Amino acid sequence: MNTPATPSGITVLGSTGSIGVNTLDVIARHPERFSVTALTANTRVDALAEQCIRFQPRYAVMTDDDAAARLRDKLAQQAPDVEVLAGHDSLVRVAGLPEVEHVMAAIVGAAGLLPTLEAANAGKRVLLANKEALVMSGALFMEAVRRNRATLLPVDSEHNAIFQCLPDNYRAGEAPRGVRRIVLTASGGPFRDLPIGQLHDVTPEQACAHPNWDMGRKISVDSATMMNKGLEVIEAGWLFGLGADRIRVVLHPQSLVHSLVEYDDGSMLAQMGNPDMRVPISHVLGWPDRISSGAAGLDLLEHGLLQFTAPDDARFPCLSLAVAALETGGTAPAILNAANEIAVAAFLERRIPFTAIHSIIEETLGRATVHPAETLQTILDDDALARALASELIMQTRVTVAQ
Repeated sequence: MNTPATPSGITVLGSTGSIGVNTLDVIARHPERFSVTALTANTRVDALAEQCIRFQPRYAVMTDDDAAARLRDKLAQQAPDVEVLAGHDSLVRVAGLPEVEHVMAAIVGAAGLLPTLEAANAGKRVLLANKEALVMSGALFMEAVRRNRATLLPVDSEHNAIFQCLPDNYRAGEAPRGVRRIVLTASGGPFRDLPIGQLHDVTPEQACAHPNWDMGRKISVDSATMMNKGLEVIEAGWLFGLGADRIRVVLHPQSLVHSLVEYDDGSMLAQMGNPDMRVPISHVLGWPDRISSGAAGLDLLEHGLLQFTAPDDARFPCLSLAVAALETGGTAPAILNAANEIAVAAFLERRIPFTAIHSIIEETLGRATVHPAETLQTILDDDALARALASELIMQTRVTVAQ
Protein backbone atom coordinates (compact mmCIF):
# COMPACT_ATOMS: atom_id res chain seq x y z
CA MET A 1 0.00 0.00 0.00
CA ASN A 2 1.32 3.43 -0.97
CA THR A 3 0.83 5.99 1.80
CA PRO A 4 1.23 9.62 0.61
CA ALA A 5 4.10 11.62 2.13
CA THR A 6 1.59 14.28 3.17
CA PRO A 7 -2.16 13.80 3.65
CA SER A 8 -4.25 14.48 0.54
CA GLY A 9 -6.66 17.41 0.74
CA ILE A 10 -10.32 16.55 0.33
CA THR A 11 -13.51 18.54 -0.13
CA VAL A 12 -16.72 16.79 0.92
CA LEU A 13 -19.70 18.27 -0.90
CA GLY A 14 -22.77 17.41 1.15
CA SER A 15 -20.92 16.33 4.27
CA THR A 16 -23.99 16.12 6.55
CA GLY A 17 -25.84 13.62 4.34
CA SER A 18 -25.46 9.86 4.66
CA ILE A 19 -22.64 9.63 2.09
CA GLY A 20 -20.83 12.60 3.63
CA VAL A 21 -21.09 11.19 7.15
CA ASN A 22 -19.78 7.80 6.01
CA THR A 23 -16.97 9.49 4.07
CA LEU A 24 -15.81 11.31 7.18
CA ASP A 25 -16.00 8.05 9.13
CA VAL A 26 -13.57 6.43 6.69
CA ILE A 27 -11.34 9.52 6.57
CA ALA A 28 -11.07 9.52 10.37
CA ARG A 29 -9.60 6.01 10.19
CA HIS A 30 -6.78 7.23 7.93
CA PRO A 31 -5.44 10.58 9.22
CA GLU A 32 -2.08 9.84 7.62
CA ARG A 33 -3.72 9.75 4.16
CA PHE A 34 -6.36 12.48 4.20
CA SER A 35 -6.78 16.05 5.39
CA VAL A 36 -10.22 17.66 5.27
CA THR A 37 -9.99 20.98 3.42
CA ALA A 38 -13.67 21.88 3.01
CA LEU A 39 -17.05 20.67 4.21
CA THR A 40 -20.39 21.81 2.81
CA ALA A 41 -24.05 21.56 3.74
CA ASN A 42 -27.35 23.17 2.87
CA THR A 43 -29.09 24.16 6.11
CA ARG A 44 -28.01 21.64 8.78
CA VAL A 45 -26.02 24.04 10.95
CA ASP A 46 -25.62 21.89 14.06
CA ALA A 47 -24.42 18.84 12.14
CA LEU A 48 -21.88 20.84 10.11
CA ALA A 49 -20.67 22.64 13.24
CA GLU A 50 -19.93 19.32 14.92
CA GLN A 51 -18.02 18.13 11.86
CA CYS A 52 -16.00 21.35 11.70
CA ILE A 53 -15.06 21.14 15.36
CA ARG A 54 -13.85 17.58 14.89
CA PHE A 55 -12.07 17.85 11.52
CA GLN A 56 -11.03 21.53 11.56
CA PRO A 57 -11.35 22.14 7.79
CA ARG A 58 -10.04 25.33 6.23
CA TYR A 59 -13.47 26.15 4.79
CA ALA A 60 -17.09 25.40 5.64
CA VAL A 61 -19.86 26.28 3.19
CA MET A 62 -23.58 26.69 3.85
CA THR A 63 -25.68 27.34 0.77
CA ASP A 64 -28.17 29.27 2.90
CA ASP A 65 -26.94 32.74 4.01
CA ASP A 66 -28.77 32.73 7.35
CA ALA A 67 -27.44 29.26 8.12
CA ALA A 68 -23.90 30.46 7.35
CA ALA A 69 -24.29 33.30 9.86
CA ARG A 70 -25.45 30.88 12.54
CA LEU A 71 -22.55 28.56 11.77
CA ARG A 72 -20.04 31.39 12.20
CA ASP A 73 -21.45 32.06 15.65
CA LYS A 74 -21.22 28.41 16.64
CA LEU A 75 -17.61 28.05 15.46
CA ALA A 76 -16.31 31.31 16.90
CA GLN A 77 -14.95 29.65 20.03
CA GLN A 78 -14.16 26.02 19.14
CA ALA A 79 -13.08 26.35 15.50
CA PRO A 80 -12.14 30.01 14.92
CA ASP A 81 -9.78 29.17 12.03
CA VAL A 82 -12.57 27.70 9.88
CA GLU A 83 -13.61 30.23 7.24
CA VAL A 84 -17.37 30.07 6.73
CA LEU A 85 -18.59 30.79 3.20
CA ALA A 86 -22.14 31.08 1.86
CA GLY A 87 -23.97 30.44 -1.38
CA HIS A 88 -23.79 28.12 -4.37
CA ASP A 89 -20.82 29.98 -5.83
CA SER A 90 -18.85 28.97 -2.75
CA LEU A 91 -19.66 25.32 -3.41
CA VAL A 92 -18.06 25.70 -6.81
CA ARG A 93 -15.06 27.49 -5.29
CA VAL A 94 -14.20 24.79 -2.74
CA ALA A 95 -14.59 22.06 -5.38
CA GLY A 96 -11.73 23.56 -7.39
CA LEU A 97 -9.28 24.63 -4.67
CA PRO A 98 -5.67 24.01 -5.73
CA GLU A 99 -4.82 22.31 -2.43
CA VAL A 100 -7.64 19.77 -2.89
CA GLU A 101 -6.90 16.45 -4.59
CA HIS A 102 -10.12 14.54 -3.84
CA VAL A 103 -13.68 15.85 -4.17
CA MET A 104 -16.45 13.71 -2.73
CA ALA A 105 -19.50 14.78 -4.77
CA ALA A 106 -22.34 13.81 -2.44
CA ILE A 107 -24.87 16.64 -2.87
CA VAL A 108 -28.21 15.10 -3.75
CA GLY A 109 -29.97 16.22 -6.91
CA ALA A 110 -29.36 18.86 -9.55
CA ALA A 111 -27.82 21.19 -6.95
CA GLY A 112 -24.67 19.11 -7.12
CA LEU A 113 -24.12 19.53 -10.86
CA LEU A 114 -22.10 22.77 -10.99
CA PRO A 115 -19.63 22.04 -8.15
CA THR A 116 -19.10 18.50 -9.41
CA LEU A 117 -18.47 19.80 -12.92
CA GLU A 118 -16.01 22.32 -11.46
CA ALA A 119 -14.10 19.47 -9.80
CA ALA A 120 -13.83 17.75 -13.19
CA ASN A 121 -12.72 20.97 -14.90
CA ALA A 122 -10.07 21.42 -12.20
CA GLY A 123 -8.65 17.97 -12.89
CA LYS A 124 -9.50 16.54 -9.48
CA ARG A 125 -10.06 12.98 -8.40
CA VAL A 126 -13.86 13.11 -8.51
CA LEU A 127 -15.55 10.61 -6.20
CA LEU A 128 -18.99 10.59 -7.77
CA ALA A 129 -21.97 9.96 -5.50
CA ASN A 130 -24.08 12.64 -7.21
CA LYS A 131 -25.55 10.67 -10.10
CA GLU A 132 -27.47 13.70 -11.38
CA ALA A 133 -24.23 15.23 -12.72
CA LEU A 134 -24.08 12.48 -15.33
CA VAL A 135 -27.83 12.14 -15.73
CA MET A 136 -28.18 15.82 -16.63
CA SER A 137 -24.96 16.50 -18.52
CA GLY A 138 -23.41 13.15 -19.39
CA ALA A 139 -21.56 14.11 -22.58
CA LEU A 140 -20.38 17.48 -21.27
CA PHE A 141 -19.28 16.00 -17.95
CA MET A 142 -17.33 13.12 -19.47
CA GLU A 143 -15.67 15.52 -21.92
CA ALA A 144 -14.60 17.71 -18.98
CA VAL A 145 -13.11 14.65 -17.29
CA ARG A 146 -11.14 13.70 -20.41
CA ARG A 147 -10.06 17.23 -21.33
CA ASN A 148 -8.78 18.08 -17.87
CA ARG A 149 -7.36 14.64 -17.08
CA ALA A 150 -9.54 14.28 -14.02
CA THR A 151 -9.96 10.87 -12.42
CA LEU A 152 -13.58 9.76 -12.14
CA LEU A 153 -14.40 7.05 -9.59
CA PRO A 154 -18.01 5.92 -8.94
CA VAL A 155 -19.28 5.80 -5.36
CA ASP A 156 -22.80 4.44 -5.86
CA SER A 157 -22.62 0.86 -4.62
CA GLU A 158 -23.79 -0.54 -7.97
CA HIS A 159 -21.44 1.44 -10.19
CA ASN A 160 -18.56 0.95 -7.80
CA ALA A 161 -19.24 -2.79 -7.91
CA ILE A 162 -19.07 -2.76 -11.71
CA PHE A 163 -15.87 -0.73 -11.60
CA GLN A 164 -14.34 -3.30 -9.25
CA CYS A 165 -15.29 -6.13 -11.64
CA LEU A 166 -13.57 -4.51 -14.65
CA PRO A 167 -9.85 -4.87 -15.46
CA ASP A 168 -7.38 -2.99 -13.25
CA ASN A 169 -6.42 -0.59 -16.04
CA TYR A 170 -10.02 0.40 -16.80
CA ARG A 171 -10.88 4.11 -16.77
CA ALA A 172 -14.40 5.52 -16.56
CA GLY A 173 -15.97 6.57 -19.86
CA GLU A 174 -14.34 3.86 -21.94
CA ALA A 175 -16.37 1.02 -23.42
CA PRO A 176 -14.87 -1.96 -21.55
CA ARG A 177 -13.37 -4.56 -23.86
CA GLY A 178 -14.79 -8.07 -23.78
CA VAL A 179 -17.92 -7.08 -21.84
CA ARG A 180 -21.28 -8.37 -23.08
CA ARG A 181 -23.38 -6.42 -20.61
CA ILE A 182 -23.55 -5.13 -17.06
CA VAL A 183 -26.20 -6.06 -14.52
CA LEU A 184 -27.37 -3.56 -11.90
CA THR A 185 -28.98 -5.07 -8.82
CA ALA A 186 -31.88 -3.41 -6.99
CA SER A 187 -33.39 -4.22 -3.62
CA GLY A 188 -36.90 -3.33 -4.81
CA GLY A 189 -37.33 -0.96 -1.86
CA PRO A 190 -40.02 -1.17 0.81
CA PHE A 191 -42.92 -1.87 -1.57
CA ARG A 192 -41.55 -4.72 -3.67
CA ASP A 193 -44.15 -7.14 -2.23
CA LEU A 194 -46.99 -4.73 -1.47
CA PRO A 195 -50.13 -5.30 -3.57
CA ILE A 196 -50.08 -2.74 -6.38
CA GLY A 197 -53.56 -1.56 -5.48
CA GLN A 198 -52.27 -0.31 -2.11
CA LEU A 199 -49.47 1.87 -3.51
CA HIS A 200 -51.73 4.91 -3.90
CA ASP A 201 -52.15 5.19 -0.13
CA VAL A 202 -48.59 4.65 1.11
CA THR A 203 -47.12 7.41 3.29
CA PRO A 204 -43.79 9.23 3.09
CA GLU A 205 -42.75 7.46 6.29
CA GLN A 206 -43.39 4.07 4.70
CA ALA A 207 -41.56 5.06 1.51
CA CYS A 208 -38.51 6.21 3.49
CA ALA A 209 -38.28 2.97 5.51
CA HIS A 210 -35.79 1.19 3.24
CA PRO A 211 -35.33 -2.47 4.25
CA ASN A 212 -31.56 -2.61 3.69
CA TRP A 213 -29.93 0.82 3.32
CA ASP A 214 -29.83 3.92 5.51
CA MET A 215 -30.38 6.78 3.04
CA GLY A 216 -31.79 10.29 2.85
CA ARG A 217 -35.51 10.85 2.29
CA LYS A 218 -35.33 11.81 -1.38
CA ILE A 219 -33.14 8.83 -2.35
CA SER A 220 -35.32 6.52 -0.25
CA VAL A 221 -38.41 7.56 -2.20
CA ASP A 222 -36.48 7.11 -5.45
CA SER A 223 -35.66 3.59 -4.31
CA ALA A 224 -39.33 2.92 -3.57
CA THR A 225 -40.32 4.00 -7.11
CA MET A 226 -37.11 2.52 -8.60
CA MET A 227 -36.40 5.87 -10.23
CA ASN A 228 -33.11 5.62 -8.36
CA LYS A 229 -32.29 2.54 -10.43
CA GLY A 230 -33.44 4.29 -13.57
CA LEU A 231 -31.07 7.17 -12.88
CA GLU A 232 -28.34 4.60 -12.25
CA VAL A 233 -28.99 3.06 -15.67
CA ILE A 234 -28.42 6.49 -17.26
CA GLU A 235 -25.32 7.06 -15.12
CA ALA A 236 -23.97 3.62 -16.02
CA GLY A 237 -24.40 4.36 -19.71
CA TRP A 238 -22.04 7.32 -19.43
CA LEU A 239 -19.64 5.82 -16.90
CA PHE A 240 -19.09 2.63 -18.86
CA GLY A 241 -19.75 3.73 -22.43
CA LEU A 242 -22.65 1.33 -22.98
CA GLY A 243 -26.09 1.68 -24.53
CA ALA A 244 -29.31 0.85 -22.69
CA ASP A 245 -29.49 -2.49 -24.52
CA ARG A 246 -26.35 -3.64 -22.67
CA ILE A 247 -27.52 -2.64 -19.19
CA ARG A 248 -29.86 -4.94 -17.29
CA VAL A 249 -31.63 -4.44 -13.95
CA VAL A 250 -32.52 -7.34 -11.65
CA LEU A 251 -34.19 -7.36 -8.24
CA HIS A 252 -31.99 -8.78 -5.48
CA PRO A 253 -33.75 -8.29 -2.12
CA GLN A 254 -30.74 -9.26 0.02
CA SER A 255 -28.54 -6.39 -1.33
CA LEU A 256 -25.40 -8.52 -0.98
CA VAL A 257 -24.48 -8.75 -4.67
CA HIS A 258 -24.06 -5.09 -5.55
CA SER A 259 -23.81 -5.57 -9.33
CA LEU A 260 -22.30 -7.88 -11.94
CA VAL A 261 -20.35 -7.79 -15.21
CA GLU A 262 -20.99 -10.40 -17.89
CA TYR A 263 -18.10 -11.00 -20.28
CA ASP A 264 -18.18 -12.23 -23.87
CA ASP A 265 -16.80 -15.64 -22.87
CA GLY A 266 -19.79 -16.29 -20.61
CA SER A 267 -18.00 -15.47 -17.38
CA MET A 268 -19.85 -13.31 -14.88
CA LEU A 269 -18.05 -11.41 -12.12
CA ALA A 270 -19.89 -10.03 -9.09
CA GLN A 271 -18.86 -7.74 -6.26
CA MET A 272 -20.37 -8.70 -2.91
CA GLY A 273 -20.44 -7.24 0.57
CA ASN A 274 -22.70 -6.14 3.39
CA PRO A 275 -24.93 -3.15 2.54
CA ASP A 276 -22.56 -0.57 4.04
CA MET A 277 -21.63 2.50 1.99
CA ARG A 278 -18.25 2.70 3.70
CA VAL A 279 -17.11 -0.16 1.44
CA PRO A 280 -17.39 1.70 -1.91
CA ILE A 281 -16.32 4.95 -0.22
CA SER A 282 -13.11 3.40 1.10
CA HIS A 283 -12.50 1.85 -2.32
CA VAL A 284 -12.55 5.18 -4.16
CA LEU A 285 -10.66 7.02 -1.42
CA GLY A 286 -7.83 4.51 -1.43
CA TRP A 287 -7.84 3.52 -5.12
CA PRO A 288 -5.79 1.82 -6.45
CA ASP A 289 -4.94 0.67 -2.91
CA ARG A 290 -7.39 -1.10 -0.62
CA ILE A 291 -7.84 0.59 2.76
CA SER A 292 -9.94 -0.40 5.77
CA SER A 293 -13.51 0.86 5.79
CA GLY A 294 -14.77 -0.10 9.23
CA ALA A 295 -17.46 -2.27 7.63
CA ALA A 296 -18.04 -5.82 8.82
CA GLY A 297 -17.02 -8.64 6.49
CA LEU A 298 -19.66 -10.69 4.69
CA ASP A 299 -20.41 -14.13 6.14
CA LEU A 300 -22.24 -16.04 3.42
CA LEU A 301 -23.27 -18.76 5.86
CA GLU A 302 -25.40 -16.24 7.73
CA HIS A 303 -27.44 -15.41 4.65
CA GLY A 304 -27.96 -18.59 2.65
CA LEU A 305 -30.32 -18.07 -0.30
CA LEU A 306 -29.68 -15.25 -2.76
CA GLN A 307 -32.67 -14.29 -4.94
CA PHE A 308 -32.77 -12.60 -8.35
CA THR A 309 -35.95 -11.68 -10.22
CA ALA A 310 -37.00 -9.33 -13.00
CA PRO A 311 -38.56 -5.98 -11.98
CA ASP A 312 -42.30 -5.62 -12.55
CA ASP A 313 -42.97 -2.77 -15.01
CA ALA A 314 -46.48 -2.25 -13.60
CA ARG A 315 -45.10 -1.82 -10.07
CA PHE A 316 -42.07 0.27 -11.09
CA PRO A 317 -43.06 2.36 -14.16
CA CYS A 318 -40.41 5.01 -13.34
CA LEU A 319 -37.68 2.56 -14.35
CA SER A 320 -39.06 2.33 -17.89
CA LEU A 321 -39.30 6.12 -18.12
CA ALA A 322 -35.63 6.46 -17.25
CA VAL A 323 -34.49 3.85 -19.76
CA ALA A 324 -36.55 5.58 -22.46
CA ALA A 325 -34.96 8.93 -21.56
CA LEU A 326 -31.49 7.43 -21.97
CA GLU A 327 -32.48 6.08 -25.38
CA THR A 328 -33.97 9.45 -26.41
CA GLY A 329 -30.85 11.33 -25.33
CA GLY A 330 -30.37 15.08 -25.48
CA THR A 331 -31.96 16.86 -22.54
CA ALA A 332 -34.53 14.10 -21.93
CA PRO A 333 -32.64 12.74 -18.87
CA ALA A 334 -32.37 16.26 -17.42
CA ILE A 335 -36.12 16.77 -17.90
CA LEU A 336 -36.82 13.39 -16.31
CA ASN A 337 -34.62 14.20 -13.31
CA ALA A 338 -36.11 17.67 -12.82
CA ALA A 339 -39.68 16.38 -12.90
CA ASN A 340 -38.78 13.60 -10.49
CA GLU A 341 -37.21 15.98 -7.97
CA ILE A 342 -40.30 18.19 -8.01
CA ALA A 343 -42.70 15.23 -7.77
CA VAL A 344 -40.80 13.52 -4.94
CA ALA A 345 -40.68 16.77 -2.95
CA ALA A 346 -44.45 17.14 -3.39
CA PHE A 347 -45.03 13.57 -2.20
CA LEU A 348 -42.83 14.09 0.86
CA GLU A 349 -44.87 17.21 1.62
CA ARG A 350 -48.08 15.14 1.26
CA ARG A 351 -49.31 17.21 -1.68
CA ILE A 352 -49.64 14.27 -4.09
CA PRO A 353 -50.09 10.52 -3.64
CA PHE A 354 -47.21 8.11 -4.22
CA THR A 355 -48.59 6.86 -7.53
CA ALA A 356 -48.76 10.42 -8.91
CA ILE A 357 -44.95 10.64 -8.93
CA HIS A 358 -44.80 8.52 -12.06
CA SER A 359 -47.68 10.27 -13.82
CA ILE A 360 -46.20 13.73 -13.16
CA ILE A 361 -42.87 12.68 -14.65
CA GLU A 362 -44.48 10.98 -17.65
CA GLU A 363 -46.68 13.96 -18.47
CA THR A 364 -43.79 16.40 -18.05
CA LEU A 365 -41.73 14.36 -20.51
CA GLY A 366 -44.67 14.29 -22.89
CA ARG A 367 -45.14 18.07 -22.84
CA ALA A 368 -41.52 19.25 -22.68
CA THR A 369 -39.36 19.78 -25.75
CA VAL A 370 -36.15 17.77 -25.82
CA HIS A 371 -33.11 19.62 -27.19
CA PRO A 372 -29.57 18.49 -28.01
CA ALA A 373 -27.58 18.68 -24.75
CA GLU A 374 -24.72 20.60 -26.38
CA THR A 375 -24.29 23.39 -23.83
CA LEU A 376 -24.64 23.65 -20.08
CA GLN A 377 -27.05 26.56 -20.50
CA THR A 378 -29.39 24.46 -22.66
CA ILE A 379 -29.41 21.76 -19.99
CA LEU A 380 -30.09 24.24 -17.20
CA ASP A 381 -32.84 25.95 -19.23
CA ASP A 382 -34.64 22.67 -19.90
CA ASP A 383 -34.20 21.69 -16.26
CA ALA A 384 -35.90 24.93 -15.17
CA LEU A 385 -38.72 24.57 -17.70
CA ALA A 386 -39.36 20.98 -16.62
CA ARG A 387 -39.54 22.03 -12.97
CA ALA A 388 -42.07 24.72 -13.79
CA LEU A 389 -44.17 22.32 -15.85
CA ALA A 390 -44.07 19.61 -13.18
CA SER A 391 -45.04 22.15 -10.51
CA GLU A 392 -48.03 23.23 -12.60
CA LEU A 393 -49.12 19.62 -13.03
CA ILE A 394 -48.78 19.04 -9.28
CA MET A 395 -51.10 21.97 -8.54
CA GLN A 396 -53.69 20.34 -10.75
CA THR A 397 -53.15 16.97 -9.08
CA ARG A 398 -53.42 18.49 -5.63
CA VAL A 399 -56.86 19.88 -6.47
CA THR A 400 -57.95 16.42 -7.61
CA VAL A 401 -56.62 14.80 -4.45
CA ALA A 402 -58.29 17.41 -2.23
CA GLN A 403 -61.68 16.58 -3.73
